[in-house]
Amino acid sequence: MVIRRRGESERQRIPQPVIKKRIASGRGAMEQPNVTHDGEAELTPVFWLAVILTGVATGLFGDGLMWVLAQAEHYAFGVHQGNFEQGVMSSSALHRVLALVIAGSVGAVGWFLIRRFLRHEKSEIDDALWNGDGQLAIRRSLLTSVLSEIVIGLGASVGREAAPKLMGGASGSLLSRWLRLSPAQRRLLVACGGGAGLAAVYNVPLGGAIFTAEVLCGTFALPTVLPALTCSVVATVVAWLYLPTGATYADIPSYRFSSSLLVWSLLAGAIIGLLAVLYVRLIGWVSHFRASGVRILWLMPLVFGAVGVIGIWYPQLFGNGKEMAHQAFLGVGGIGLFFALFALKPLVTAATLGSGAAGGVFTPFLSTGAVLGGFLGIAWTHIWPGAPIGAFAIVGAAAMIGASMQAPLAGLVLVLELTHGGFALLIPILIATTIATLIVRQVDGYSIYSARLPEHPQP
Repeated sequence: MVIRRRGESERQRIPQPVIKKRIASGRGAMEQPNVTHDGEAELTPVFWLAVILTGVATGLFGDGLMWVLAQAEHYAFGVHQGNFEQGVMSSSALHRVLALVIAGSVGAVGWFLIRRFLRHEKSEIDDALWNGDGQLAIRRSLLTSVLSEIVIGLGASVGREAAPKLMGGASGSLLSRWLRLSPAQRRLLVACGGGAGLAAVYNVPLGGAIFTAEVLCGTFALPTVLPALTCSVVATVVAWLYLPTGATYADIPSYRFSSSLLVWSLLAGAIIGLLAVLYVRLIGWVSHFRASGVRILWLMPLVFGAVGVIGIWYPQLFGNGKEMAHQAFLGVGGIGLFFALFALKPLVTAATLGSGAAGGVFTPFLSTGAVLGGFLGIAWTHIWPGAPIGAFAIVGAAAMIGASMQAPLAGLVLVLELTHGGFALLIPILIATTIATLIVRQVDGYSIYSARLPEHPQP
């Protein structure tokens, strides 16, 4: 048993506190679990410099990648600063199919060359953090990211967040080499850059930081939270040079709490959780069996063209699904449309990834949850009327993305920041998200990130 004297120093903490003596009781500050020493990733002045530089680089990369996306949308569908979905809907059926065939052809050639000539370079941020040393190749990461945004701008049904997340991590990896950081510092810096990439392009600094802590690092200890917050805030502010400062989903009404919505969230959480298990398994399956080698050269244009044909009737399926979710949050759409979209969006996204494309699944899953919530909400109002459809969509989106990421806090905060609303719906959101996440954890436990990890190479 160690007996501590009154006023004993806390020199065991890293970094050293300025005030060396304990408080009058003699108890230690480190008795609070989240404020213990830095651990392996020491938060040195050089590390803090790297965090700020990573935030700046991530914000600039976010701007550049979103500019590439905007240019692709403009050339494909004449979108300037308007709604991507409106641009798609105003185009002819033939135009939609041709745009996706071109996207598939460009993507197939690009990814075939990248994976053939740069196959020894690492560009999988999750795998690098959870199973590696945090090393990412800036060249392959940049080429993959730019190609991904071009293909999404042409209409591919995958998320745009994977590219800035990857480039944030790659920026941290590169800076850690330049500044000669330790392996532990490099992993933490790469994780901060990954979360900051999400924060920058969606204007969600708090959500990006929580994503870093909850998903990429798996801890809310202070030595993780502080650099995560710093990096996400810096990246978000830098990204304001080009990207808007408002909510990603603007003009969402301030929906009010209702008893009907509260009871519905109990049932919806269970349904969403079970469907999330199926969707995550589907993403894991297509990720493992995705096309590779020369097969990608014919399969990707074929699959993209098939998605384009489906898009003749459902243009909402084009792109990452941002406008699809926005319409659901506004309560715009009928029960038939919502049913078709929640059934089709995961399928076309899975088919796109299975054809060999690289991209995110955050917004596709978010939008699937939004339209599923809208569908279940419309059905519920026939039993217990009164709650607006948009409120059901917000709860559904948070539950789906929180359960699918196996990160309920990140899902909650991201939806609140994305919409700048929904605070009055906090209790229904928490209930549905908790139930859905618990079901996914108990039934299977994979997330949209762990399910996509590559197979371990054979010795």
